[in-house]
Amino acid sequence: MPSPKRKTLLVLLLGILGLAVLAAGYDWYRGRYQRTVLFDAPELRLPPGLEGPGPIRLVHFHDPACPCNVGNQQHLAELVERYAPLGVTFHAVQRPGSRGGLPPALAVLQPLAALPGSEELPGSPALAIWDRQGRLAYFGPYSEGATCTSANSFVEPVLDALLAGRPVRAGGTLAEGCFCAWR
Repeated sequence: MPSPKRKTLLVLLLGILGLAVLAAGYDWYRGRYQRTVLFDAPELRLPPGLEGPGPIRLVHFHDPACPCNVGNQQHLAELVERYAPLGVTFHAVQRPGSRGGLPPALAVLQPLAALPGSEELPGSPALAIWDRQGRLAYFGPYSEGATCTSANSFVEPVLDALLAGRPVRAGGTLAEGCFCAWR
């Protein structure tokens, strides 16, 4: 039977090893997904059939394999619950060549094959919002930071302004957070 000093030393060494593994995993995550991205898509357009005057349209850009989606899916479901009854329509574009799909809670999002200009998106998850005249009002992230909630969201103020009839032109958003490459 090992002495109490050896047990303590073994527990201490295992704890240090565990912390080192955790730190390495976090460092890998930050290096791969935590980044600063300039969201700018001047060529982004609605596809035929959706362009022009109509409801306010929100398009969610996602890659099912991206771990960053986990942080915004609950927020997106809350947006659908709050704004769909007010006439906002919700659509989704999946990263070309990716596999998988949205979780069942987001099955209400109408899938789009692609959007003109979406080939050059800087990262995902992201969204675009078009006003009632069919003009791009916002393109960018849901929020800035590691998590996405209504507390730090860029989306609700844009939708509220558009629903109140106020014009919005928010482009060229620089954000730091969890984003996966789109291209």
